[in-house]
Amino acid sequence: MIAQRAALALAALAALAACGDDPTTAPGGDTTVRDRTSNAYSLPAANLGDDELARHLAGDVAFEATFVRGPAPVNPGLGPLYNHNACAACHGKDGRGLPQFAPSGSQALVRVSLADGAPELPGAPVPVPGLGGQLQDHGVFGVPAEVAIELTWTERAGAYGDGAPYTLRAPALALRHPDGRALDPAILTSFRQAPAVFGLGLLEAIPDAALEAAADPDDRDGDGISGRPNRVWDVDAGAVRVGRFGHKAGNPSLVQQAAAAYANDMGVTSRRFGGEAEVDDATVALTAFYTATLGVPARAPGDVADGEARFGEFGCAACHTPTQASGPHAIAALADQQFQPYTDLLLHDLGPDLADGRPEYQADGREWRTPPLWGLGLVATVLPGASYLHDGRARTVAEAILWHGGEAEASRERFRTAPADQRAALLRFLSAL
Repeated sequence: MIAQRAALALAALAALAACGDDPTTAPGGDTTVRDRTSNAYSLPAANLGDDELARHLAGDVAFEATFVRGPAPVNPGLGPLYNHNACAACHGKDGRGLPQFAPSGSQALVRVSLADGAPELPGAPVPVPGLGGQLQDHGVFGVPAEVAIELTWTERAGAYGDGAPYTLRAPALALRHPDGRALDPAILTSFRQAPAVFGLGLLEAIPDAALEAAADPDDRDGDGISGRPNRVWDVDAGAVRVGRFGHKAGNPSLVQQAAAAYANDMGVTSRRFGGEAEVDDATVALTAFYTATLGVPARAPGDVADGEARFGEFGCAACHTPTQASGPHAIAALADQQFQPYTDLLLHDLGPDLADGRPEYQADGREWRTPPLWGLGLVATVLPGASYLHDGRARTVAEAILWHGGEAEASRERFRTAPADQRAALLRFLSAL
């Protein structure tokens, strides 16, 4: 059944190509940009109208803005506790961050919660008294950070089916209060690095019904894949909605994602989070508009058909759904597009090795949202030294595949035991995205 589902997904891609909407040239539909340089993630969608482009450029200014401790004439409100001081500080050139905690600002973070208690939003994780829902490892002048975070790596050896060796690494965190006390072991933690922010508007424009239709929470078809949407609280609607954004799909919209990042990452409060409007609704909306209207880079030229075939045969396409379609959207450039993000935006159990043990709304401690793969081959071009997976443990795409377990274990084993030339073909295909 996995092979059947993957074959159907890849057949849809072939049909699009036959109609002239070739995914090699237009993975972002009409938003696609023809650039595979280090600026590939940072270009406005190619189909923006004049008014949309002007708003996008204003949003770029908001995204780049560096916050400072108030009172100040420009961008006040940083902290008093924070992780970094600007959106762009963690999403350099609109790509991912590094898995690091640095004196100048951290591009990674640690979410925290308790197993029991009263959440601040219906169904949300339970905040930790005195710490909230995220650890801030920096403070403005005169304010000590609430925690010191030390990151080290442990390694394990493995081998492909043909005997070729590999080494994987896993993160180990030491979390301590300023006085040196370790955090209470009852606190649930989740270590994460910042993801890329391009193409998000197209993901927001996928109708809920399409995501629901792709879900199979009880694995009724028996293929071992049981994806399901997260269901999270929408602070604007005052209701539960399908989650789309974040490593566990914990936010339903780009506006809420932006407002939460201002509050949690920079300590900058808004009407939605924190009550006091240190950042106003207009700025939050501009920032969300900017991430919604970044273009998707075109795939690299060249024949990678063999690797694309392996992508289907190994079962990767069962979760990394190649093709999606947007419905109506307030931003005209995003409406009614066919595009190739290689994600179903659903939660999947990836096994104990990748588990963080921390639930987030309906996502349990083993589940993660399928990340999009578009632009994957440009990750290191945009950010040299970048790494992969939610916590940056994978130094290469091959390592990322080898960490997959749970629902993806069978696919991982097909990759691990495949002949070297087939593994190389798959990696060439992924590097072309």
